[in-house]
Formats: sequence, structure tokens, C-alpha cells
Amino acid sequence: MTAGIDIDQFVTAIGDAIIVSDAKGAITVWNPAAERMFGFGRDEALGQSLDLIIPVRQRQRHWDGYEKTMRTGETRYGTELLRVPALHKDGHTLSIAFTVALLRGADGTVTGIVAVVRDETARWHEERALRRRVAELESASG
Repeated sequence: MTAGIDIDQFVTAIGDAIIVSDAKGAITVWNPAAERMFGFGRDEALGQSLDLIIPVRQRQRHWDGYEKTMRTGETRYGTELLRVPALHKDGHTLSIAFTVALLRGADGTVTGIVAVVRDETARWHEERALRRRVAELESASG
């Protein structure tokens, strides 16, 4: 317990997905919001690679960045929102946005990453429809 806050209760209660992965990218924490968002139960996700939710075409880029973060101990996504596609258990694509925090061992080396993830699929579709409509209106007027 930290400052009167039960961390396990917080991770379970929060509405955003909380996903923690170890230095190799294996999932070690998968909260109920992650279950709802991605469709995989806790027991299905724990111990699995993050590839579980990463589309095949994004994997090389993801792992290049992940390995660099593990090696350097630095990421810009602690303060910048990253928006990427993700996979649901049933195979459909989600649009997610997230930030991360690095977990460090006593010696300061990075031991894992915490991601706080929000499903922005509906927002993404709305923005896409608006962009299409603006293009249609511009083409009709010009």
C-alpha cells in the first residue's frame, strides 16, 4: 500500500487498460479493462508476448522500439501519446492511444514497461468520416 492507495485495487478499478510487460515483452499484468478492450481474459494474456495484441505489420517496428527502450532506458512515450492499431481477440482492429512508464530494478536498469491504454476506435472512425466529408465538400466547391 502506498500513501493509502492499494495499487492492486487501483489497477483493477481503473477504466483504462493497464498492461505491464517484462524486459522480453511478456505480459505480467493485464487488468479487467484490458480484458474488455482486447477480449483476452487475464489467464489467456499473462505470460504471452505483446504480439497477442500487435498487428503483424506493426510487429517489427514495435520490437525495434521496445528493444531500444530496454537498451537505452529512454522513451518519449512517457509524455507523448502514441496512437497505433491493435488487435482484438476476434481479429478486428482497434485504434488505441497510450503512454508508458518504465519500471526499473534497484540498479536502475529497465525491467519492464507499464502501458496505460485507451480505445480510441470510435474517435478514429469519426475523424476519418469528417476528413472524407471535408474532402468531398472541397472537391464539390472547387
